[in-house]
Parts: sequence; C-alpha cells; structure tokens
Amino acid sequence: MPPKKEAAPEPKPLIGRVGTSLKIGIVGLPNVGKSTFFNILTKSAAPAENFPFCTIDPNENKVAVPDDRFDWLCEHYKPASKVQAYLNIVDIAGLVKGAHEGQGLGNAFLSHIRSVDAIFHLCRTFESEEITHVEGDVNPVRDIEIINEELRLKDEEYLLATIKKTESLMRSDKKMKTEYDILCKVKAHLVDQAKHIRYGDWNVQEIEVLNKHLFITSKPVIYLVNMAEKDYIRKKNKWLPKLKEWIDANDSGAMMIPFSGAFEGKIADMDVDARKAFCEENKANSTFEKIIVQGYKCLHLMYFFTAGHDEVKAWSIQKGTKAPQAAGRIHTDFEKGFIMAEVFKFNDLKEEGSEAAVKAAGKYRQQGKLYVVEDGDIILFKFNAGAGLTAGKDAKKK
Repeated sequence: MPPKKEAAPEPKPLIGRVGTSLKIGIVGLPNVGKSTFFNILTKSAAPAENFPFCTIDPNENKVAVPDDRFDWLCEHYKPASKVQAYLNIVDIAGLVKGAHEGQGLGNAFLSHIRSVDAIFHLCRTFESEEITHVEGDVNPVRDIEIINEELRLKDEEYLLATIKKTESLMRSDKKMKTEYDILCKVKAHLVDQAKHIRYGDWNVQEIEVLNKHLFITSKPVIYLVNMAEKDYIRKKNKWLPKLKEWIDANDSGAMMIPFSGAFEGKIADMDVDARKAFCEENKANSTFEKIIVQGYKCLHLMYFFTAGHDEVKAWSIQKGTKAPQAAGRIHTDFEKGFIMAEVFKFNDLKEEGSEAAVKAAGKYRQQGKLYVVEDGDIILFKFNAGAGLTAGKDAKKK
C-alpha cells in the first residue's frame, strides 16, 4: 500500500479581528491627497482643502469590489437581485511628527487608526505651489518613516503600560504569566529592535495575545503613491525607485501602488466614451480597481458565490473559513444544521456553460464539514432545519 499522505498543517490564525465587516483606513501626513482619493474612490463629498487637519472626524464609505466573475454570473443567470462584495474605507485625518504625544490632535487620530483593520499608507510625490507640505518639501520616503515611527511609538506606549498592568495581575492570577512572557517578547521586537509587529514570526499562542490587543503596527499595509498626472501618464517619477527600495528593505512583501488623484479626478467626470478615448490617447488607465481589490485581499477577505435566477450574491468570508461557517454567513440555521456543501468552480461553469453540464462532466463536488472554502466557489448548502432533511434549502434562500 502506498504511504498515507501527511495531513496539511493547520494554518496559523490571522493577526487581527475575526469578522467580515472589516475596514481599511487611509493614513498619511496632511495634504498628501487622502480626502481627494477617498472622495473619488467612494464618490463621496468629504472636505478636502489645502490646510492641515481639514479632516477631523473620520469619514467612512464603502465601494463595490470589481470582479469579472460576478459580472459574468449576472449576465448568465440574469437574476432579479445582484449583490457584490464591498470594501469599507475610512478617511482618517493626517498625522504629524509627535502625534503619539498628542501633536496635531494625534491621540484622537491614532485611536481612529486603531479601530480599522488594515492601512492604505498614502504618500505624495507631486510638487505643488498651491498645496503646501507640512514638512516643507516633498520627500515621500521621509514621510513614510515619520508615520511608521509615530505608529510604532504609540504601540510602544500602549505595550509598556499593558506589561506593567499584566505584571501586577500575575500575583493573583498565574495564567497571566504566559501572556506576560508573550508581551515581553513583543517588547523585544517592537521596542528593543524598533520593528513593527507585523514583521515578526509569531506562533498560534502569541497571535491569540496579539489579537486581544490589536496593535496598530500589526495591521497589514498597502503603500499608495499619489503622483502628478503628467508623471503618472509617463510612468516616471524620481521617487518611485527610492520608495520601492525603501519598502523592499524595511517592509518586505508589502505592496506599492502608484496612482494619480488628479488623473482619477479628471476621468471620473467623463462619460464612458470620453473616458475610454482619453485613456487610449494617453496610454494610461485608472488604478482604482486594483487598489480596491488589493485592499479587500489585504483584510484577509475573500468570497464565495450563490447564483441563480433569483439572486447572484458574493458572500464575504475570511480566508481559511470552513464550509459550515461559510453557510453561517447566510443564516445561523445553515451552520447549525449543516449537512453538506455542493460546490462547483466558476471556471468549470464558464467552460461547460450550465450547472447540468458541470454535473455531467463530473465537476460538481459534495463537500463536508472540513472543506475549506476557496475564493470564487459557487455553493449550494444542504442542512437539517430540525424537522428533517430539507435538501432544497440552499444559499440562495434566507
């Protein structure tokens, strides 16, 4: 008999909140284009003026996650209802040097960053006499370092206070010793080595403690580089290679996405034909779809589809979600009485042309409780509602 295959190791839990209503916050110095970016991306009307702290309270909105698979399913089924996945975005006021000590209302703004689950770190490379820069000149590498250090110092302040509190609790609760030891390990990384928490290699037990405290520097980051329209169209700016070099050296694995608020603002006001002609003429396209998709993935989110003539819907779940928990996104009864998930892949449906053809080709699978849902799965759930098997109950019916 051939040797048994070793079971794949259980994936580590993700650092951060568990849930699907997660948010990504736009963070950066004042006057780098955060509110302009937020307004164009989400079609909002948040104040965007040429002075620091124009934004005081955070503005929040959501934007649909673009997906050609969703569009195809809608065209195929022609459903009465269409529901896309959404990315929740928060526009947070600009931070300045000394924010962790309260400079520029920094404590309030840092608390807003603590409440989101990932970060769009926005910096600027464009020069402008009309739009002042709080540091006097444009230097996005310096700007990123200022923000990163402010976030680290705020976490340091919180961590040291938490360690002190945990140490006092150990005298009456021996279970706190483990948490204390883990927090001291975090201190060695965050304070002694001056590194963000997300750069560390943490085990399952350590991640559970990190998730209890939700440190700012544990949040995933995407760097957005706001360029002048001319530079964006010619795909050239002196700061781009320097920024890429800094990110590779200091935040290895993080994504950098150049865009132009001026370019995006111009094409946003055009009709479809004028926009297409302008983009073709300048050989440049909007980056917003990429930013939205990567922002959604940055939150460790994905989605499965339920599809039929009544409704096509994308259901957001966290990566690593098993079938019963995915069913629970639709209704708690689906999870409690879970029997099986009937699953087929989008590409198989597109290739075969119909669900019946997918079944005939042997590409329709029945999956049990241990099945880990994959991005883009099309699923029908069967569950026991308490009064016996209701095989017709599926994810398209609430």
